[in-house]
Amino acid sequence: MKVDILVAEIGSTTTVINGFVGIGSSCPKFIGQGQAPTTVLEGDVNIGLKNAIENMRKNINTDEITYDKLFATSSAAGGLKMTVHGLVYDMTARAAKEAALGAGANIHMVTAGKLRRTDLKKIKEIKPNIILIAGGVDYGERDTAIYNAELIADLGVDAPVIYAGNIENQEEIKLIFEETNNKLYIVENVYPKIDELNIEPTRKVIQDVFEEHITHAPGMKKVHEMVNGSIVPTPGAVMLSSKLLYESIGDLVTFDVGGATTDVHSVTEGSEEVNRILISPEPKAKRTVEGDLGVYVNMRNIVELIGKENIMSSLGMDGESLDEFLDNHKPIPETNQEKDFVELLTKEAAKISLKRHSGIFRDLYSSSGKKKVAEGKDLTNVKYIVGTGGALTRLPNRLNIIKDILESGKGNEMFPNKDCKV
Repeated sequence: MKVDILVAEIGSTTTVINGFVGIGSSCPKFIGQGQAPTTVLEGDVNIGLKNAIENMRKNINTDEITYDKLFATSSAAGGLKMTVHGLVYDMTARAAKEAALGAGANIHMVTAGKLRRTDLKKIKEIKPNIILIAGGVDYGERDTAIYNAELIADLGVDAPVIYAGNIENQEEIKLIFEETNNKLYIVENVYPKIDELNIEPTRKVIQDVFEEHITHAPGMKKVHEMVNGSIVPTPGAVMLSSKLLYESIGDLVTFDVGGATTDVHSVTEGSEEVNRILISPEPKAKRTVEGDLGVYVNMRNIVELIGKENIMSSLGMDGESLDEFLDNHKPIPETNQEKDFVELLTKEAAKISLKRHSGIFRDLYSSSGKKKVAEGKDLTNVKYIVGTGGALTRLPNRLNIIKDILESGKGNEMFPNKDCKV
């Protein structure tokens, strides 16, 4: 069978392939999907990609699959390790962090102010794939970013550096790094004015660097030669899709529960009422990533959060049976009991992730009395919830999982309305 486009998502746990026909016509059509375990450990992700295409061939009951174009997203190289260094945490450091997360990076360190010896030691231990330096509004404070840049340049870490701080420092930063092996990217300030975020230029550069890094996954260079266009970081692709969907249907939240992480993406400006009492600005498009909440690689973290007693009660197991069950946990559940277990993990991971992503209402007390303020991302205007990732697209009770998550708030969270369409 000839298809117009195959789209591959080469994840940390699972490789998924989707086929489309009628692209460019008034009625494009999704024709089927296949999946297989990702084969990084086997030394070549192409094995998993071919297995996923073969699985799709069987699912749509055809003799063979040929295609015009192949597009790919991936997180199979372990993602993009980043460190972020700004001036004030709630301002430039936070803006830089939002840019990095929105691009699909995994942030391993965030610092505010001048770097210390312990910070430099940690940067060397992390061995980041990219370092982001920010600091100072345009034509504001200059010294901290220059000081940090000089220390990082002397560190000898072989990683590209993005400078996204005070534009007055740009020529100085170029001089600092001209004698180093660090590839330098100069972009617009992520925090050009007080309470103004400008994160899109930095996001774009981070994604460009990711494409260079992702070829290091075993066999990924071959995939890179096969695909049309860039290999996009999977979280970045989810964010891009969410933003495109927002243009058609309005405010939304996307849950992506994966084997290694759980990501939440939101595209909303929030309500006018909440914006009036918001302490600090939030990006319209925001991503948070929970690196400790994955239903396969980080499964045991979620087990600890739920509690083994609760899992034994839900699955009808004793302690010994549960331990054996956990030791043999598979990337793709097959039996009903395995699916029930992954549903428990998925619900807990998504519930915690939403709480960490969402803002809260709280009371401030001063000499003039009590004042209600909002802090963090306002999701109260959200009308749609999107589920993606293997867990929220394939588990039998996926819709109920999302509905239960929306009802898990205690009242002070700025959660989406319980009546959101899923």
